[in-house]
Amino acid sequence: MSAPAQLVPRARAAVAERLALSAATAEGAHTATSEVPGWLEAHRRSSGTVVRRIPFAELASWSFAPDTGDLRHSSGRFFTVEGLHVSRPRTQWQQPIIVQPEIGILGILAKEFDGVLHFLMQAKMEPGNPNLVQLSPTVQATRSNYTQAHGGTGVKYLEHFLAPRREQVLTDVLQSEHGAWFFRKRNRNMIVEVDADVPVPVHDTFCWLTLGQILRLLRLDNIVNMDARTVLASAPAAPAETRALSSDADLLAWFTGERARHDVRARLMPLREIAGWQRDEYAVSRVDGRFFRVVAVSVEGAGREVAGWTQPIIEPVERGVVGFAYRVFDGVPHVLAHARVEGGFLDTVELAPTVQCVPSNYAPLPADERPPFLDTVLDAPPERVRYSTVHSEEGGRFLDAESRYLIVETDEATTPAEPPPGYHWVTPGQLKWLAAHSRYVNVQARTLLAVLDAAIGGDGAP
Repeated sequence: MSAPAQLVPRARAAVAERLALSAATAEGAHTATSEVPGWLEAHRRSSGTVVRRIPFAELASWSFAPDTGDLRHSSGRFFTVEGLHVSRPRTQWQQPIIVQPEIGILGILAKEFDGVLHFLMQAKMEPGNPNLVQLSPTVQATRSNYTQAHGGTGVKYLEHFLAPRREQVLTDVLQSEHGAWFFRKRNRNMIVEVDADVPVPVHDTFCWLTLGQILRLLRLDNIVNMDARTVLASAPAAPAETRALSSDADLLAWFTGERARHDVRARLMPLREIAGWQRDEYAVSRVDGRFFRVVAVSVEGAGREVAGWTQPIIEPVERGVVGFAYRVFDGVPHVLAHARVEGGFLDTVELAPTVQCVPSNYAPLPADERPPFLDTVLDAPPERVRYSTVHSEEGGRFLDAESRYLIVETDEATTPAEPPPGYHWVTPGQLKWLAAHSRYVNVQARTLLAVLDAAIGGDGAP
């Protein structure tokens, strides 16, 4: 006779509380926070990495397919650059987009030291980072990377994330990436804990930091990379509030309604056929020069799994602005989220910050056609800006793609309690709850979510 099935609690005890303790620990047991920027810079200098633009003709193993014009690798792996046609009831557009159907791993290894969770972070070079080397997750690898399709060396610490025991997993969720530049791209965001008595060798480009240390580093420009930010935003947290302008059920009903009301049809098409774009020796770009372009780079002396390579990469035309409007209602903080349509999303919309754009793209337009609340965020007086830091986006696929991330305190005159259609006030706890699930909170909102409690609560300030 078989033993009776054993039930377990639905929620793992104290995970959120342990993460909160780590967030409140300003200095760790191994590395001083003040040492990290210099440590990253030292790795940048010692690597000797050189990234230079090249004409498409100099791409090794990449070429434009003669029939479709799509940009592909000869191995059939990694990613492709194809055309995308998006149609909505009152508008349509075509554009290049990165197609990378494989699911990568963004994993952070956690371990307790002196009773406090620390996280193993990596000084990782990405060719698109403005300063090349930033603080990244323990493992940041596509399937092509960790199956060594490039013929390079193995990914350090990968074994901890391929088949962890259930009790080791603190968070594990598939998250979307940039819907404007990726077609239905997802990565597995994971935090996996190893027992305190399990030795973990620390290689030269890795260090242990508390969550509190990482939060302080998130106040500095271009230090913590996008992949680390999204993993941290997906971590479980105890809600800091028990009340909100909308109940969780009402919030879900509103969001489901937003997904249902937007008729968005996106299909891939040959890159050579997209309208309004041109290709020359060095770039695929819009005829009017707006938004972004596809270019090619050569990377030499990378000090990674492969020492050098060439690749196509997306380059935005200018720095973006990403910001949450923030208000307190009856003592409870809220941010104004936007149900944003992007052509590459698997679902029609995801929750985005109040503002997410490159302002110069809208400069020629009349005021009523500019993104809502853009001027509110841009013109906020300094005393109302709770957070302002420049972060770069995913450096493996985007070149110098920076945005100024802002959290701005607003008022009834600029951001009313009854917002316009497509916008909704949510608490940090509600946003954190949704970010624990796939395809609810976009990658830009997750960056701000990673710092939200510290920014509006005063914790983690430099």
